[in-house]
Amino acid sequence: MTILCVRFQLPPMYEAALPGLLGLLEEFTPVVEALPPDGALADLRGAERYFGRDAVGLASVIRVRALALHGVDCLIGAGPGPMLARVALRDARPGAPCAVPAGAAAEFLAEKPVAALPGVGTATARTLCAYGLDTLGRVAAAPLSTLQRLIGAKAGRELRERAGGVDRGRVVPNAVSRSLATERAFSHDEIDPGRHRRALLSAAEELGTRLRALDKVCRTLTLTVRYADRSATTRSRTLKEPTAHSAELTRAAYGLYEALGLQRARVRAIALRAEGLGPADQAAHQLTFDPADERARRIEAVADRARRKFGATAIVPGSLAA
Repeated sequence: MTILCVRFQLPPMYEAALPGLLGLLEEFTPVVEALPPDGALADLRGAERYFGRDAVGLASVIRVRALALHGVDCLIGAGPGPMLARVALRDARPGAPCAVPAGAAAEFLAEKPVAALPGVGTATARTLCAYGLDTLGRVAAAPLSTLQRLIGAKAGRELRERAGGVDRGRVVPNAVSRSLATERAFSHDEIDPGRHRRALLSAAEELGTRLRALDKVCRTLTLTVRYADRSATTRSRTLKEPTAHSAELTRAAYGLYEALGLQRARVRAIALRAEGLGPADQAAHQLTFDPADERARRIEAVADRARRKFGATAIVPGSLAA
């Protein structure tokens, strides 16, 4: 095992602690990939020999240091590749890292549901389950031609490989600062989709305001939904064009939420992250000649000026919704 997938149990609205926690991981290896809002991948090749511990042993040290230095507990999965480490994380508990057994990746995955595999969304899982391919073991044993007919040639080939324990991924060091995030926590576990959507509206407007204040646009929007059982679902969408327009961000957030198909899920918090930030003056905007869109952009500009003059509370998030 050389890869760790770490999820820090950060309290709501405490994402600012993530860079410091990434620094803790970088004391063990320079190859750390941030997984905002609360996670990271760490490649421990070389660290195992240097510290004289295996990945599980290093995971225990990382947890102790996170608790001692930052007061934050964490869940840790370990595996020979990033994908396997992510799957192992699902079975981890505080103080009990989960590791994929050496040379037994296929057996480890066999009984897990298809949705446990990173990258398998709700629609793909539903299609596979409709044909009895409800576990990764059954997917790995299915004829390649069947999978390709169901979900496409490339996707079918990749899914069959990954379900059989083949992990070709690698940890790509990145900077958490190339993104902005915000979170809306509920006072109690919330099942009302209307309240979920209002939280998304508020979060998208905040991201848009912060992006415009920095003269930035984003290329990708990521939604994370946290549930009452401490599990979470994360989905990302690449936008049609880089934007800081609150209405566009809101539409993308609603689309990500609807694609989850939540059925009376008990939601504890909803987080949005704008990723792939770039200078606003270098982004192209396709003219729509839509009076409503142009009006919304003018209102945004007025609201931004009011915030700069009177403070962030001058405009209440959601008050400008059409």
